[in-house]
Amino acid sequence: MDKTVFISLPIDDLQTVIIDCVNSCLKNNTQESKPTTEQPEQWLDLNDLIKYDPEKRTKPTWYSKTSRNEVPYYKRGKKIYFLKSEIDEWLKQGKCKSNAEIDAESEAYLSNNKKG
Repeated sequence: MDKTVFISLPIDDLQTVIIDCVNSCLKNNTQESKPTTEQPEQWLDLNDLIKYDPEKRTKPTWYSKTSRNEVPYYKRGKKIYFLKSEIDEWLKQGKCKSNAEIDAESEAYLSNNKKG
């Protein structure tokens, strides 16, 4: 059984206690949710991209892909640059679905499109 205790405090002391409690909670909260230090975007030039590319495509291949706008890129003067995060997303677009994923999609499609 919980006991309830009533105490008499002057208003200034009550305000001080409340402020201290709130500050303590805020301090604990910021320590628990450690701020994520976002790294700035990493830029790659063509040579860096060739080294980073898992398939190790050649310079002519990358020039061809940029000229056909198949890959996200940026151009300053005669040089082309790439954002690593955009290249990662571009590479992920080529993901092949597993049999389990295909089965799940077909089941969902069939259950949503039942006739009659």
